[in-house]
Amino acid sequence: MNPSRDVANSFSTGLLGLVLLVLVSGCSSLYYDTMEKFGIEKREILVDRVEEARESQDEARTTFRSSLARFQHVVETPDTDLKARYEELRDAFEDSQSVAEDVRSRIDSVEDVSEALFEEWQEELGRYQNANLRRASEQQLRDTRRQYATLIRRMHQAEARMAPVLEAFEDQVLFLKHNLNAQAIGALESELGRIRADVDQLIRDMEQAMAESDDFVRSLRQP
Repeated sequence: MNPSRDVANSFSTGLLGLVLLVLVSGCSSLYYDTMEKFGIEKREILVDRVEEARESQDEARTTFRSSLARFQHVVETPDTDLKARYEELRDAFEDSQSVAEDVRSRIDSVEDVSEALFEEWQEELGRYQNANLRRASEQQLRDTRRQYATLIRRMHQAEARMAPVLEAFEDQVLFLKHNLNAQAIGALESELGRIRADVDQLIRDMEQAMAESDDFVRSLRQP
């Protein structure tokens, strides 16, 4: 037997249990306090969550672009089995819907930790004894809040663009589901241009939000 290994295993098990308890409880403040005890500050959590949100947006950009291509393929291949085309459109819509939900969840998690970070930062300004350091920290807080405001606005702008695209996708899927005929495909074709324009705008907004995420993460990682 190795007593040191047993102690390490016991500690790891206890830590895992504690983290799981915090996650299950759904209490953000308890989660942040617990992570801080293990040396992980809110600033680090915010960076991680912004990066995760960026990855989610990148996946959404790829998925919506792919879904549009699948819709276009259905319209442009009239000899394909109608049921198969309906299933392809349904799958494209469901894939888009799934990534949209993930994007919304990631943005919520960013907002949650940012609120906790800024509140803590503001409170701790009162603990400074050195006036110069306090002023420098106040300025940094203002700058970070300003850049964060731009970031979260970009994120929400891109998020909002997803709704009309999803609605258009769902309309096409429902229409084809109940009208499996050539006329239904013709109706889809008439809507394709509008959907393409919406997807193009969504992708541009996603890319702007992703660029803003990169800038924000770099600013937080500056020494």
